[in-house]
Amino acid sequence: VQLQASGGGSVQIGGSLRLSCTASGSGFRMKFMSWYRQTPLKEREFVSTITASGRTHYADDVKGRFTISADVAENTVYLQMNSLKPEDTAVYYCNAESLGRSTSWWGRGTLVTVSS
Repeated sequence: VQLQASGGGSVQIGGSLRLSCTASGSGFRMKFMSWYRQTPLKEREFVSTITASGRTHYADDVKGRFTISADVAENTVYLQMNSLKPEDTAVYYCNAESLGRSTSWWGRGTLVTVSS
């Protein structure tokens, strides 16, 4: 299984970006997909997750600003990021688990830079 993330880039404070991540590979059926982020000074931290049934969960510091959604048929997850702050600057990683499989997979990450 491979995860391909895209949508990162540079944006000004208060701007928006939309990340996407698609899982591909034999037998993958979305159980849940998540976003994490990491900076050079911090360990990788949880951002948001969504189950195949549509249940979502967010880290406290992104609630109300980020929205996660998914196209289960396409094994794709999206992260709409609004009202971006400098502290949102990080490499964002996609993580996924499949039904019937006991492992999870990580994408390579996509860089988000928020500056004035």
